[in-house]
Amino acid sequence: MLNIDLHSHSTISDGVLSPSQLLIHAGSREIDILALTDHDDTAGLKEAHQQAQQENITLINGVEISVTWRNRTLHILGLDIDPHHPPLAHGLKKIRDGRLERAQAIAAHLERCGIRGGFEGARKQAGERGLIGRTHFARFLVSHGYAKNVKSVFKKFLVKGKPGYVSHIWAGLDEAIAWIRGSGGQAIIAHPARYKLSSHLLEQLLNEFCELGGKGIEVVTSSHTPEQTRQFAQLAARMDLYASCGSDYHGPGESYFDLGRLPTLPPECTPIWSQWDLPVFHKKITTPSSNQPTV
Repeated sequence: MLNIDLHSHSTISDGVLSPSQLLIHAGSREIDILALTDHDDTAGLKEAHQQAQQENITLINGVEISVTWRNRTLHILGLDIDPHHPPLAHGLKKIRDGRLERAQAIAAHLERCGIRGGFEGARKQAGERGLIGRTHFARFLVSHGYAKNVKSVFKKFLVKGKPGYVSHIWAGLDEAIAWIRGSGGQAIIAHPARYKLSSHLLEQLLNEFCELGGKGIEVVTSSHTPEQTRQFAQLAARMDLYASCGSDYHGPGESYFDLGRLPTLPPECTPIWSQWDLPVFHKKITTPSSNQPTV
């Protein structure tokens, strides 16, 4: 059995572990294939590949691109990409520049409600290289006693209607998919249940996604319930989309699932990795895990 996890984060975006530490942890979890999919940045891939060789892990080049679709923020995974493809690299840099502007606006919003030092605190949480994201503000707020954990901070401060929420325009869905396809990769809708779309809007999103060349849906992920996993497995099969699985791992204590500890893909799914020609596939191809039941 192959242990496959195609959604993870390092300190290059909002993960807790450096790329090397992430791969060491993946090795301890006996992962065979891992995708590093930092938000809007591929700078951790070189370090991750070096450590992957030490851990005997096949590392898939990945990225998680922030997208605005009909005034909603979506995340599109690019898997098996070429990170040096110029349109992709330039597009990601533009998004990262926008992230800095949003971080400054979030800090200003928090200051209006009496929370000072937010930008400096979030930047410290992000580290010297990391992008400043909402998770870094959440960690800052937890460290100053405004909430007990990162998940509760989001509900109290960082979602729409709360003091630290800032709307932002990201890349277009068409742009993100074009960058991914141009780089030789496959575009996957990350954690689709999180967007809380009506059936009508979800159908429109999937139709547009397919027309633009999108290839798959993240069916198994840490934020999906078993019912949602079945729903998106059926949608993937009906719309002839590939299925992906990923823990969306950010670090100890911040993720619902540990790396590689995922339920198996439902049997009607065609996995995205069926498109890849990897030496590790000399083994029998299946999704993990020995510790989790099939959903």
